[in-house]
Amino acid sequence: MTTWITVCDTCKREGWDTGDMTQTDGEILAAQVESAAAGRPNLRTRRVSCLMGCKHGCNVTIQANGKLNYTLGRFEPDAESAAGIVGYAALHAESETGQVPYRDWPQAIKGHFVTRHAPLPEDT
Repeated sequence: MTTWITVCDTCKREGWDTGDMTQTDGEILAAQVESAAAGRPNLRTRRVSCLMGCKHGCNVTIQANGKLNYTLGRFEPDAESAAGIVGYAALHAESETGQVPYRDWPQAIKGHFVTRHAPLPEDT
């Protein structure tokens, strides 16, 4: 089953406007996540404009049908964060329920969980 990593490409961390402003922090993180996820089985990435978690930017979601889904935030737009996000998403993809034991979480995602969502009910 495919696990989706959705990255908010409009996220701007505090102080963003003091830089060169050619890319948002979300765009930078999205490119790094896309690169880290390239060629990984059962993982797909996409960008969206605004996950409405501005106080928690940079934001991503980890989602799959029939599994627990997560929103994570407060990431630096860097390679370490991207590797942690992709590493966790790979574990999510391998999990039957979407739940990953804490002991297996990459260090880079610890402390970044914002919400957990139950799977949607099956249509009957």
